[in-house]
Amino acid sequence: MSVDFSWSPRPADWRDALRTSVPLYRWAPWFAAVLGVLGVVVLVMGMTWAGVFGLVLAVIIIALVPVGTAVNFHNHPLAAKTVTGTADAHSLRMSVGEAARSELSWAELPGWVETARGFVLRTGTTAVYAVPHRAFADAEAVERFRSLLVEHVGPAA
Repeated sequence: MSVDFSWSPRPADWRDALRTSVPLYRWAPWFAAVLGVLGVVVLVMGMTWAGVFGLVLAVIIIALVPVGTAVNFHNHPLAAKTVTGTADAHSLRMSVGEAARSELSWAELPGWVETARGFVLRTGTTAVYAVPHRAFADAEAVERFRSLLVEHVGPAA
């Protein structure tokens, strides 16, 4: 059983991968929410400048994740180029035209996570691969890819 996939990456794909693998990205919205609530409390207490400062910082923290990801995405030379791949019983292969190719045996993937947007594959190093659901031709192909992951890597984290 093999499955082919292809997609043009978007900044949201990178953001999805970062949220699952980097604690700073995962916890930033919660930290901003707490800071925003504290800013409102301080405003209600009559400390206008401190409250406004807290709210402004909360907005900045919320904006840093998507803006930072988008900037890094647009500055990366291969980011927006079409990725093609194949997964089978032996390995996962992906390429970006002739510029970059990678083949990972299933043993090189210690874990994976499925999000609402797609799959985030973790390697034994710091590298992560985000494969969005839209990369697959249909729901059956998504299910075949998920089955390969479960069979060769184990259940989603």
